[in-house]
Amino acid sequence: MAERKKAEPKTFEEASARLDELVAQMEAGQLPLDDMIAAFEEGRRLVAFCNAKLSEVQRRVEVIKAQEADGSIAREPFQ
Repeated sequence: MAERKKAEPKTFEEASARLDELVAQMEAGQLPLDDMIAAFEEGRRLVAFCNAKLSEVQRRVEVIKAQEADGSIAREPFQ
């Protein structure tokens, strides 16, 4: 794993699936130490990617709330 670099994910779903793969590999306990560290580093990048995507979606949901009777957009925090 250390020799090959995975392509950066394009979607949240791709990143989440790759995180699942990495977790399974790490939990199996069969990776050499260098590969374990590379998997951990890749996992951290993927988590940051997912967090950024979720933050983006949260901001978009706040903007896309139902319009009020006067035509203005009601902004409410995403929960």
